[in-house]
Amino acid sequence: MARPTKTSRPKNKTATKPPANPMWGGRFGVAPDAIMQKINASIDVDRRLYAEDIAGSTAHAKMLARTKILKAKDVAAIVRGLEEVRREIEQGEFLFKTELEDIHMNVESRLADLIGEPAKRLHVARSRNDQVALDFKMWVRAACDRAEAALREFQRALIDKAALHAGTVMPGFTHLQPAQPVTFGHHLMAYVEMAGRDRARFADARRRMNECPLGAAALAGTSFPIDREFTARELGFERPTANSLDSVADRDFALEFLAAAAIAALHLSRLAEEIVFWTGPQFGFARLSDAWTTGSSIMPQKRNPDAAELVRASTGRLLGSFIGLATVMKGLPLTYSKDMQEDKARCFAAADALMLGIGAMTGMIDDISVDAARMKATASAGFTTATDLADWLVRVLGMPFREAHHATGRIVRRAEEKGCDIADLSLADMQAIEPRIDKSVFKVLGVENSVASRTSFGGTAPANVKKAVAAARRRFL
Repeated sequence: MARPTKTSRPKNKTATKPPANPMWGGRFGVAPDAIMQKINASIDVDRRLYAEDIAGSTAHAKMLARTKILKAKDVAAIVRGLEEVRREIEQGEFLFKTELEDIHMNVESRLADLIGEPAKRLHVARSRNDQVALDFKMWVRAACDRAEAALREFQRALIDKAALHAGTVMPGFTHLQPAQPVTFGHHLMAYVEMAGRDRARFADARRRMNECPLGAAALAGTSFPIDREFTARELGFERPTANSLDSVADRDFALEFLAAAAIAALHLSRLAEEIVFWTGPQFGFARLSDAWTTGSSIMPQKRNPDAAELVRASTGRLLGSFIGLATVMKGLPLTYSKDMQEDKARCFAAADALMLGIGAMTGMIDDISVDAARMKATASAGFTTATDLADWLVRVLGMPFREAHHATGRIVRRAEEKGCDIADLSLADMQAIEPRIDKSVFKVLGVENSVASRTSFGGTAPANVKKAVAAARRRFL
């Protein structure tokens, strides 16, 4: 009988796996598990940082040449190679690889393909920790600029529309009940002020984040004789960050951006809510054209303010982004933890939603038309000039305001019983409650008289609104 052939022992299955990551795998014998690779990779998100990553690497390389840490010829090759990587990405020719985890290692790996050995020298005196802090901070800084510019255009639309409607009377509300007459222009100018504060928040956050973390390395700085002032200037920062630990652990800049974005979104949402009200038949104050409305799949008569509704809804996404990142950061010890990889997706999503919302609201304000007659008629309902009557009793008759308030309340009740507005009551009706009232009271009771009388600084008088429009153009545009 033939003897059985000798077989070799089966190899360990893990030994057949590809080698560990070539960018950091010296310590490791095998590659990460497939699920580990998937949870660890961020390239699908942080590929948006390619321009910042290349700019940061270019500045770092130039600094390494300036300080003679690298040879000039190697740095020249690195800079040329990085420009080629940028071109490939922008032309759609670049192959992003999940196994390389993030934008930093994707760029560095491709740079090595293009220029060879000099690419391996680029990462001296830095870490992915200060690299990602730099890239992300540069992106957020630019996002602040984009948001501020978009809000400026939103203000322009509001101011232009307010100028057209400085004297268009509408009801002012408290508790969503008619309160006092105001003008539509005055109402819009309130949102100009909100947007102005939003712009200031983004500008203020930008000033605070304008410190360069590059050179902090992993967390402790570096023993190489780097020039952090040079890289800060190259990248448009005011100064380098002062503490290496804080440099890599800080995400305040992202939180401040998200907080400013969330507040701006709240303001957009409030105006969106009003547009939904105004354009409905119950109010009938305004109309959006076909360009900013949609129809119904079943009800042919419908004109839905979907753009306003979607802006209103997106506010939850921005608020959630801030709370989500704050929750990530709240328990992290110094310095870097991989938890912080969650920062970019939230910021990117929030910035996208904010820019879309600002653009949509700007378009709707440019587009919206108002029914001035309907606004004025509604402003006249609900006894909205009652405060004017009370003020007249104080100003002309010298009554204490609280007594004037009670007397006016009785006059309102009389008008309610007779089914008319205060201005439609007879002088005798009013004198039955307060005998000293004379016919001059009727000069303050019409809604146009009411708004014209509100001449205090910041008030709704049409003359005030025109001045406010001119001042806002100087302040904001």
